[in-house]
Amino acid sequence: MARRETAEIDESFMKMALRLAVRAKGRTSPNPLVGALIVKDGAVIGRGYHKKAGTPHAEVNAIADAGGLARGATIYVTLEPCNHQGRTPPCTRAIMESGLARVVIGMADPNPLVAGGGSGYLASQGLDVVNGVLEDKCRRINRPFSKWATTGRPWVIMKAGLSLDGRMAAGSGKPDWISNEKSRRYSHVLRDRADGILVGIGTVLADNPSLTTRLPGLSHSDPTRIVLDTKLRMPPTAKMLTLNSGAETIVFCAADAPPDKKKALQRAGAVPVPVKIADNGRLDLEDILSELGKRQISSVLVEGGSKVHTSFLDRGLVDQVNLFYGPFFIGGDGIPVAGTLGLDVVEQAPRLKDVSSRRFGDDVMIEGYF
Repeated sequence: MARRETAEIDESFMKMALRLAVRAKGRTSPNPLVGALIVKDGAVIGRGYHKKAGTPHAEVNAIADAGGLARGATIYVTLEPCNHQGRTPPCTRAIMESGLARVVIGMADPNPLVAGGGSGYLASQGLDVVNGVLEDKCRRINRPFSKWATTGRPWVIMKAGLSLDGRMAAGSGKPDWISNEKSRRYSHVLRDRADGILVGIGTVLADNPSLTTRLPGLSHSDPTRIVLDTKLRMPPTAKMLTLNSGAETIVFCAADAPPDKKKALQRAGAVPVPVKIADNGRLDLEDILSELGKRQISSVLVEGGSKVHTSFLDRGLVDQVNLFYGPFFIGGDGIPVAGTLGLDVVEQAPRLKDVSSRRFGDDVMIEGYF
């Protein structure tokens, strides 16, 4: 078979493996999304994907699906098979024991401590190993995992509902819907896929949000609730502390925050966590992200308010934006999505790449990456 034809076949089956991988969006953290497909004589004989951390990996599920037919077949896997013992045995062992003859890999493991280990081991055992098939697409579905695995910090998504002139609310600051029902539903899809959802104390005091995921009729989960509250002004009676939810509420504060307020929040079920104070007198966002990474939170949805968005943008800590624009103007007295960034010229502005748009009725969502 010609090399070009083989490459086209490999890409076709890798696309199928990718479609399997994304079935578990929002369920595998801190593990990656992985899909696996086993093919023999041009026919798919086994399918699998990683469903949840601590459960069998995609390769193991695909091998179980193929059974004895796997011997001599090709496995397509979106991420390099692991070659180390974790919460589950190494996938390279399962591949060897199944008798698979060829392994086609989408991307290398981003963890620098194990990258290439699975691929190299399988090749040393005589298997035909092909790397980098649809590598860019495989990387895209695992941006949060890759960042967490290489930096120890979560992927940061800035999300907001805006007027056409970039305002999140009218000048009074009173909570009101900016985006329509379809946009709000997709916002809850984003919450369902994220490990954490972060707001500032200003948002808590003004809106008293629940910060839960609401997708009626669909399986969903609540992200960890994260509040930035230097002086612990959050009341123990806040709505998010009175919910029937399995997700915890972390409240980041200064080390010298009032002890009595700390105890009151603890009794209400919150988890106060002291962090460093930055040069600007506010909580150190880098320290917060590192702390979240230690807690195996690999993605965080930042929902504001304006000062929080400004701080994350100013520090260059935003990885992705999802902004929902409604078809109206609020005017200069409205609350902007971000305040002063100290720019002298437009060329200094943080600029998105890989920008795409999506319609939700009359709303338009802009998605992009830094």
